Amino acid sequence: MELIPIYLGYDSREAAAYHVACQSIIERSSEPVCFIPLALNLLREYDNSGKDGSNAFIYSRFLVPYLERWGAQHKHAIYVDSDVLFRADIAELWALRDSYMGVQVVKHDYKTTQARKYLGTPLESDNEDYPKKNWSSVMLFNCGFQENRKLTPEFVAGAQGSFLHRFEWLSPNRVGSLPIEWNWLVREYPKNDSAKLLHHTLGSPCLGGEHWDQEGGHEWRRTLKNALAPMGGPAATG
Repeated sequence: MELIPIYLGYDSREAAAYHVACQSIIERSSEPVCFIPLALNLLREYDNSGKDGSNAFIYSRFLVPYLERWGAQHKHAIYVDSDVLFRADIAELWALRDSYMGVQVVKHDYKTTQARKYLGTPLESDNEDYPKKNWSSVMLFNCGFQENRKLTPEFVAGAQGSFLHRFEWLSPNRVGSLPIEWNWLVREYPKNDSAKLLHHTLGSPCLGGEHWDQEGGHEWRRTLKNALAPMGGPAATG
């Protein structure tokens, strides 16, 4: 039995998404897990004031190796955005870790189908195409990897966003691949019943409106209901 450390992006504007992501992991995991929210108020050594982005964890995610003390706590760790829903056992993802790689990601290669994201909400913004888009939304970090030691709070705060999200601190051959089922982009890719992780990249169901009934919306609402169930109450099944 091995503890799996899981870092999740946290934005108070989408707090429900964070809790649903955690609940979906708990319901399916065959191994013990530990959740660490990347909430900015908890990252006192990190100055985010010079950054901009669509969510509060757009850059803090790269602090995972630092927070793991370069592998002294756990050699590997998982990072996921909060707008995800796990459909499979996270231990299956954990089993894919490769010590030769500094990080492992799903290497998406797509053009977005939507010009705007988070439609109808205060978060609404342009949805631009750029190299390696969404690669960093699910990451399996090798925390003790030498090149990852560059990722100090000062380095992350000062680096360009494109440098971080394209993994340019690593040699290209040290960015490993994960199966696409572990970061299935809802509304960007066709519906996929075999997806192990649904990523609501254009807007979490917690935002309501058109986001409520997208692929995985029913599962998301059922998982939310389970997370909020009173003690001793039945789990949602439908």
